[in-house]
Amino acid sequence: MNENAIPPSDRGILKAEAARQHFTLQRFEPSPDLAPYIERYWTVRWDLTGQAPYSQVILSYPNLNISFERDHKGPFAGVYGIPQRTYTRHLQDEGEVLGIKFRPGGFYPFWKQPAVLLTGKTIALAAIFGEHARETETQLFNEGTDEGKIRLAEAFLRSRMPEQDEGAALAGDIVQHVIDHREVTKVEELADRFGLNKRSLQRLFSRYVGVSPKWTIQRFRMQEAAELIEKQGVPDWISLSQDLGFYDQAHFIKCFKAMIGRSPEEYSRELGRS
Repeated sequence: MNENAIPPSDRGILKAEAARQHFTLQRFEPSPDLAPYIERYWTVRWDLTGQAPYSQVILSYPNLNISFERDHKGPFAGVYGIPQRTYTRHLQDEGEVLGIKFRPGGFYPFWKQPAVLLTGKTIALAAIFGEHARETETQLFNEGTDEGKIRLAEAFLRSRMPEQDEGAALAGDIVQHVIDHREVTKVEELADRFGLNKRSLQRLFSRYVGVSPKWTIQRFRMQEAAELIEKQGVPDWISLSQDLGFYDQAHFIKCFKAMIGRSPEEYSRELGRS
């Protein structure tokens, strides 16, 4: 296991500047044998003793996560499907989380059921993986170091090590292409690039990713928009919408509001940027 922390990134964490005052976030690389399935491990810790609770809104990536968490309600281990809109985590008193962020397509080989069945849901880890998961939970919650927790998590995953799945690898490659190529704005472009028809691409995403190709493209563009607004203030909305591949400003605003729950201008005002 590479125990060096991954450089931090705020993308997907809405109002990131305020967030840094309430919790700490670290990310860690997986071991090479698990890297085809796992993007990273992450830890979050907070201590709000004597302070008001804090709610953090996340504009999630198209990744499933396993989370081992301990907060004011007690310990819990679960699988988190992809939230279709934003996800809000309420922090109170003190607590910590170890998360396993799977690559897009990376969870399916361990579960062998369509990822779309988990979309928008949180399911207890033992309900999916059985009593072996309960043993891992107990050991992990009794472990005091991040390195030790990650070793236990990796041992659990290796005990269920799947065979290579070409569909999972393809789904991951397609999502990475969307990340790397900002100019990709249409599902048809993506299908053509990978030699698939639109229907086949949609079926691939339903099984391996859990959300549609269109959702994936728009989510990355909205993450970029939210990050630009926070870092640079009020942009030229028309230019921004065009840069992100929207055919007009109204379409961009509608998509932003559908995903984040407020218009770009409202979000900017909340940040004190306008």
